[in-house]
Amino acid sequence: MPDEPKSMSAIRRILPYTTAATIVAALYAFWIFGSRWYENRRIDQAMEEQKAKADRRITELYGDGKLKILEFYVTPGVIARGEKALLCYGVANAKTVKIEPTAERIWPSASRCFDVAPRHDTPYKLTAEDSAGHTETASVVLQVK
Repeated sequence: MPDEPKSMSAIRRILPYTTAATIVAALYAFWIFGSRWYENRRIDQAMEEQKAKADRRITELYGDGKLKILEFYVTPGVIARGEKALLCYGVANAKTVKIEPTAERIWPSASRCFDVAPRHDTPYKLTAEDSAGHTETASVVLQVK
């Protein structure tokens, strides 16, 4: 092999290094793609768990199709005469809603608020009714100082 050209000799000398570099590059690329795949899978699983929690929360709030008063409150609970307060209500699966004393035109809503300005302490009563005739009620008192 004394007649071997110099270029072939140089290729044979660097071949082990280029082979090692190619293997290292391939392993690095495999590691990058694998770790990204694993991280994406972990994120997808976490999102699925969050969605399942949200679905359970919605089912809990809305009661699987049953009539439910989600919220009924007034804020602030104490006002001075002439000031306004926010009266808020929320119902699920209701056909009709009524607030006594009548403060404003209302309708079934998961969350709705409106201003009230009574001159004296006022108890408010929310009555919700579903299409089967079932009713639920809730009460709240707004104090006027």
